[in-house]
Amino acid sequence: MRKSIVVATRNRGKAAEFREMLAPLGYEVLSLLDLPDGASPDVEEDGDTFAANAEKKARAAAQALGRPALADDSGLCVDALDGAPGVYSARYAGEPSDDARNNAKLLAELASRGARAGAAPVEALSAARFVCALALYDPDADRTVFAEGSCEGWIVPETRGAGGFGYDPLFYVEALGKTFGEASSEEKHAVSHRGAALRALAEKLR
Repeated sequence: MRKSIVVATRNRGKAAEFREMLAPLGYEVLSLLDLPDGASPDVEEDGDTFAANAEKKARAAAQALGRPALADDSGLCVDALDGAPGVYSARYAGEPSDDARNNAKLLAELASRGARAGAAPVEALSAARFVCALALYDPDADRTVFAEGSCEGWIVPETRGAGGFGYDPLFYVEALGKTFGEASSEEKHAVSHRGAALRALAEKLR
């Protein structure tokens, strides 16, 4: 019998990635998109860190649903922008969240600073990293298990590839020789921030 886990997200891209990564571990993943409207409250992501936002979302979903819930908060930290967009990655260009507008704003901000990354393996505007914080909250035990992962890369001057979501088409990873937008799901999961965080969480749960 497969185990089920609720992932506290309405982001279709994230939900799909969690399904792909947790399926080999024997988990059926449900996201908030699979539950009735209003089953879990919307949460204002006003934390100063990825971990704070992840725990807030996990707690809200777990308490509303009466079962453990897993949440992540992740984002892109760009060196030439002093770590921005960071925790504001999803809403960098304002609400409602829109990947194309976020990518366009990122490129515009880097262009306004004349950013160029001389040590990059390809033409790039800045070094950057994706960061993911996971929080698994159990309401019965009132306990949260945290895990984090990151992936180093470079911001290229134009989008490449139609895969992934968010900033993936702008994020070049040297180990892959391509952007996340050009990578297959298997390639991305092997090196991604979310994959690293999930593997760290699995170790803690063991």
